[in-house]
Amino acid sequence: QVHLVESGGGLVQAGGSLTLNCTASGLPFDDWSMAWFRQAPGKEREGVSCIGWSGDSTSYDDAVKGRYTISRDNTKNTLYLEMNSLKPVATAVYYCAAVSFYRPENDLWKAYGAYWGQGTQVTVSS
Repeated sequence: QVHLVESGGGLVQAGGSLTLNCTASGLPFDDWSMAWFRQAPGKEREGVSCIGWSGDSTSYDDAVKGRYTISRDNTKNTLYLEMNSLKPVATAVYYCAAVSFYRPENDLWKAYGAYWGQGTQVTVSS
């Protein structure tokens, strides 16, 4: 059984930083591309960032490009999202996902979440 467990969320002031973690079990972690999604209150879930199985390829939504960094440690089965210069609009539940399709030249990965974590709340105060 696949388990993805997010941690690291919390309350932070605008302009601050947070790093989210996602620990995976029950799947061959280094065979999967991994991604972060988020869902703000009253809005649909959206793709934030994706990383290929080796960590060599990454993609970011335009809203976070230059401020967020996705990374992974395949020896620890862990995915990370470093978030800097946070804005109140970033307030959302952040989900870790294993994605079944990823090519860095397009955004199709946003529709290919296969396994999902339960989410971690990030709240950015103004």
